[in-house]
Amino acid sequence: MNGNTQTVSHIQSQKIGNMLHSLWNRLGMVMILLLLCIVLSFTAPNFLDTANLLNVLKQVSIIAILAAGMSIVILTGGIDLSVGSTVALSGVISVMVSSAGVNPFIAMGSGIAVGYAIGLINGFLTAKAKLPAFIVTLGSFTYVRGLAYVISGGYPIVLQNETFKFIGGGSFIGIPMPIYLMILVYAVMIAILKYTMFGRHIYAIGGNEEAARLTGVKVDRSLINVYSISGLLAGLGGVVLAGRLYSGQPTAGQMYELDAIAAVILGGTSLTGGKGKIQGTIIGVLIMGVISNGLTLMDVNYYWQLVVKGGVIVAAVLIDRLRGKSLE
Repeated sequence: MNGNTQTVSHIQSQKIGNMLHSLWNRLGMVMILLLLCIVLSFTAPNFLDTANLLNVLKQVSIIAILAAGMSIVILTGGIDLSVGSTVALSGVISVMVSSAGVNPFIAMGSGIAVGYAIGLINGFLTAKAKLPAFIVTLGSFTYVRGLAYVISGGYPIVLQNETFKFIGGGSFIGIPMPIYLMILVYAVMIAILKYTMFGRHIYAIGGNEEAARLTGVKVDRSLINVYSISGLLAGLGGVVLAGRLYSGQPTAGQMYELDAIAAVILGGTSLTGGKGKIQGTIIGVLIMGVISNGLTLMDVNYYWQLVVKGGVIVAAVLIDRLRGKSLE
């Protein structure tokens, strides 16, 4: 009788543990975000002001756009270290084209197209040449940044067109344009992952690439598309940043790739692929944005902010490792 009681008690404890684990996976990062906001509302001056909250969303919008592309790359078990450099090159080229008197929308499209081309090359080398994604994108991280310096001569190129500036620095009914673009990107990406065959293939490849191939998934094509989308979104991020800075700068986007990766992992996507939701990525982006904004409002030295950001990146990987062990 006592043994049966212990067994029932063990089963109940296991159920409670599973429920808490499930609750943490679904709401853990949301609760951390809310806790951060509560703490900063008391410690950081004007943190909850509408203007500041809109500024947080505006500041994180570019990283959020990059992280949306990074999410699907990591879901396949890959990585894209080139997005920060792509931001720089796309911004430089789009501003140069605009400065030549070309229609601003064509100029912005040229920057986005450059990003897509870089992603396409990364995808082809990863999928067809079977090179490790880390090595491929580390290489493009370097040569793409180099191209930005070569094309610009190492100096910022000033943006003159007002329409272009509006995309990155303007607002509509009081809400900055980058926020609208961020919302649009996430709406599209959520729809792709949830409702399309391509989205299901992304998860299948990340779960077990060989098994996905055996079930008829065109793995190479899917991987090329995934990296192309990541590059395209990095190109869009570069155009938005150029509009915000009123210039194309070869130094733009430095360390953005690490911020995007950290946001994705904080949002619950596994570094090994196959698990995660893009909705979580935006929570990860907001956590990093709120921390950065709070530290700035509290007048914390920038060098210490870098220390905190590095700690957040390490914590993101640690959380992913602990999450993986809890599922074993």
